[in-house]
Order: sequence, then structure tokens, then C-alpha cells
Amino acid sequence: MEFLAISDAALVRAAAILCRGGLAAFPTETVYGLGGDAFNAGALAKIFAAKGRPRFDPLIVHIASIAALEKVADLSLLDGAARKKLNLLVERLWPGPLTLILPKQKAVPDLATSGLPTVAVRFPDHAAAQKLITLSTGALAAPSANPFGYLSPTRAEHVRDQLGDKVDIILDGGPSKLGVESTVLDICGPLPRILRPGAAPKEAIEALTGPLARPEAAAGTAAAPVSPGQLKSHYAPRTPLSAYSLEELRSLSRENADAGKGRAALLFFDGPSRDAWLAGRKGGEAAALRVLSEKGDVLEAAARLFETLHELDRSGFSRILAQFAPEAGLGAAINDRLRRAAFAC
Repeated sequence: MEFLAISDAALVRAAAILCRGGLAAFPTETVYGLGGDAFNAGALAKIFAAKGRPRFDPLIVHIASIAALEKVADLSLLDGAARKKLNLLVERLWPGPLTLILPKQKAVPDLATSGLPTVAVRFPDHAAAQKLITLSTGALAAPSANPFGYLSPTRAEHVRDQLGDKVDIILDGGPSKLGVESTVLDICGPLPRILRPGAAPKEAIEALTGPLARPEAAAGTAAAPVSPGQLKSHYAPRTPLSAYSLEELRSLSRENADAGKGRAALLFFDGPSRDAWLAGRKGGEAAALRVLSEKGDVLEAAARLFETLHELDRSGFSRILAQFAPEAGLGAAINDRLRRAAFAC
């Protein structure tokens, strides 16, 4: 396994590996991806094997230009209304943390889409990722570069520690800017529907597309997902995690010895929530406390979520007790990740 800082030479080296059917981990603005040639079934099989990912869970295909979209998606199968929505979304939110579910081209192997007639496509807003895609095959299937179901990597070191020699080359581009995965949006039906909350807020999407389908109308959240990131148990640390409102945490600290005697780590959304929790405690040793954003900045909180969970997971605590974020904007993506991590416990 090669571990290289981002440079022109490193990108050329990684692109050559990808063109030969190898795997490269690379940074994006959301999290680090584990990339393979989207048109090479052998490379796709290596991705599933490296992650221990079930083959019923489809992959996201990354492109580096809007012009490349029709190489992986058959836009002729969209009706006029869907095509209009697509044009608005692509114009305003690409490149960026939005993945679109579209009819697939026959050139995309069924392994990439888990046999579905649709493909998940994203144009990442990261210069190194764009250059790598362009230098290689023009389209890379790239789920998060971590063992299936575990915390997503926001640093190259996370990839190295979790996957090691299962990856041919890891490109180090520093910490991820956004820190949570893309929003997955299906625009093929009568109403667009969010299949996975993510770094593109629902409010920004709805302003372009009009009303979205209700969340419970999204199919495939059980054994046969129709997009990446729909399984109920996902994004989980190995340390058991539970998520609560602030009031529930305050109540728990009075009733549960683990929360008050340092055996559990507490993860707060903001500084005032931590201070309110501390003010309500009565006696006992101080627990380990972490805060995602002192000022309650949801962008900072999202960027620090997985990195903080990685740190706590390495620290030997018996449990992680996390506070939910406000549900609006990126808070919905943070809470989605916390709920899926808690479901695993």
C-alpha cells in the first residue's frame, strides 16, 4: 500500500493504478472515498471485498464534469418534469455534496448498481478528486473508504488504519471539509425524494425542485436498499452509542451511573448544552466530555462528527452518549448518522 500526499505526481500514479483495475482512496469534500473504475466489474468486486460490503448495497459513481453525466446515466428515460428538475439541480448544486439517482447506462456494470436499473451519480466539489477522475477513466465508483457499517473516514489516516493493504494507494488531502456524506436524491418518480440525508440540505433542494416526497415514502430501507446509506444500522463506532435530546441526557446523568462516573463519554452538539448538563449534575466524578461546536455552528459540527467519534472509539470508554443536533439543515444529516450508529447497538 502506498500512502502519498496530494501532488500532481501522486494523482498520476493513482490514476494509473485505477486504470489497471486497482483501488485508490482519495479525499472529497464530504468523506474519503474508496475508488475503482466504474466500468470495470473486477475493480468493483475489489471494492466490495475490501469493505466487506454486501453486494445488494449499490455504489455511488463519481464524475468530474457535467458533460460526463450521460456516460453513466441514460437521461433519455427521464420525462420532461424530471429533466427540468435535473437541470436546475445540476446547475445550482453541482459540483457538491448531492448524489442523484438516475436511469443507468448499459455500460455501467450491474455490480455497481446492485442490479437496479438506476445509478447513483455525484460530481464532487474537490479539485484533487476531480483531477483524479479525469486522469483515470472519467467515472469512479467510490463508497466511503471504511469497513462496511463502520465510521466514515474524514482523514487519510482513518483509511490507513481501517483498510491498510486492502487499498493499493491512499492519497492524503488533509481533513474533509464537510465531514458527512452526500445527500442522495431520487428524481425519477412523480416527486423527488431524499433517500439519505446528507451535506446538501433538504431546504436547498426543495427550493429548486418544489415539494419532496415524504420521508416514509422512500423505499428500500431494509434488506434491499435502492441507494447507498439506507440501511438502518450504519456509520457506527465499535463502542456502543446512544443518542438523546439534551433533556434526556440530563435525566440519564441522574439515573445512570455510567453517565456520571466517567465510564461513558458524552458528546454534545454545542457548548451551552454541555454547560447546562454540567449545571444539572449532582456530585460524582466528571465524565469525558466532547463538543462538536462550541458556538453551535452546524457546519463545524458536521465536519467534526466522524473525527470525534473516531477519537472516542479509540479511547476505551464503555459507551458513547451523544446529543442530537437541531434537525434543520445539516443537523438532519448529523442526526441521521447518530440514529443509524445507535441502531447498531
